[in-house]
Amino acid sequence: MRIGYFLSSEEYTPAELLEQAKGAERAGFSGLWISDHYHPWVDAQGQSAFVWSTIGALSQVCSLPITTAVTCPTVRIHPAVIAQAAATSAVLTGGKFRLGLGTGEALNEHIFGDAWPEADVRLEMLEEAVEIMRELWKGGVVSHRGKHYTVENARVYTLPEKPVEILISGFGPKATSVAARIGEGYVSTMPDGDLVRQFRSTGGGDRTCQAGFKAAFAATEEEGARIAYEKWPNAGVPGELSQVLPSPKHFEQAAQLVTQDQVKEAFVCGNDPAAHLEMIEKYAAAGFDEVYVANTGPNWQGLFDLYAEHVLPKTS
Repeated sequence: MRIGYFLSSEEYTPAELLEQAKGAERAGFSGLWISDHYHPWVDAQGQSAFVWSTIGALSQVCSLPITTAVTCPTVRIHPAVIAQAAATSAVLTGGKFRLGLGTGEALNEHIFGDAWPEADVRLEMLEEAVEIMRELWKGGVVSHRGKHYTVENARVYTLPEKPVEILISGFGPKATSVAARIGEGYVSTMPDGDLVRQFRSTGGGDRTCQAGFKAAFAATEEEGARIAYEKWPNAGVPGELSQVLPSPKHFEQAAQLVTQDQVKEAFVCGNDPAAHLEMIEKYAAAGFDEVYVANTGPNWQGLFDLYAEHVLPKTS
């Protein structure tokens, strides 16, 4: 299994993300995930830089492959614009950019006042968006008039040698079926072997399956749990709320019902390498090819040192 590092755009400044990327490469991680948000989940996280600017900067300080985890190409940004952004990112990284896509959250996509569609409509929009992007990556002039999008005489001139690979996020059977049908890979944040098997058996085959989890490195498990609860109480918010709540204040309200122990269950807290290896093994057992760990809090260098010395050598 390949182990990568997850850059949290919601929590760190662009300069900190660049430092983390360089540190991850020095530590021996095999790739980068980076989140694409307009807002943080809660105000305590405090950041949310424009991911495409950050990717451009990352390409100049780090040689690791980069995947967005994940971009929503349907409401906030038109798919024709995402097609151009992804193509430029692939050129800047020498072809080492993959476009992770999903149906998004109201938190980021509602900002223009558009109605937030139900899940089935969002999946339909995602399929049409992927169709548009792939057509633009062929290099010709594209006009498209579909159910959800119009493109008129558009052409992406700056293109990588090969079309950008698209990986699709799926947290349930319907989205996973879409991922198997239209994606060159599958993305999740849960060690759910049933969904991986569904992806592979319904068309995904041996395509890449990626996943991610969160950690809070600290001197003790309890200190890590405190940091995780302070920064990411939304990790304990259940069900579809993460897709439909529209603002950080609403996540903060929902998180009042979440306990520190509930958040702790979603994280690897502290500095015990065995705990990190145990979490990685859950994803390996579920059938994932790549897993990306995100640190929360100020101690990312400690996590890099831990992985370089005690974790990555045992997963290679």
